[in-house]
Amino acid sequence: MMETYTVLRIEEPDFGCEGRPEGEEPVDRVLLKKHSGEELFIKEKDALLYEMDINEGDDVYLIEGELKKIK
Repeated sequence: MMETYTVLRIEEPDFGCEGRPEGEEPVDRVLLKKHSGEELFIKEKDALLYEMDINEGDDVYLIEGELKKIK
């Protein structure tokens, strides 16, 4: 059986006044909570989160290190 998670928090990087370094893709820290209660942080590309429409409160699977939204 595949473990499901709830997205508790998405922390976007703060590049300060220097801005994002050229050629660097933004990566967010995502706090997940297993339905069993355990919490873990993963790193995920910001663009993928937007593409998959993954937001705080969504239920997701973690498959081969990538998040997949439960529809």
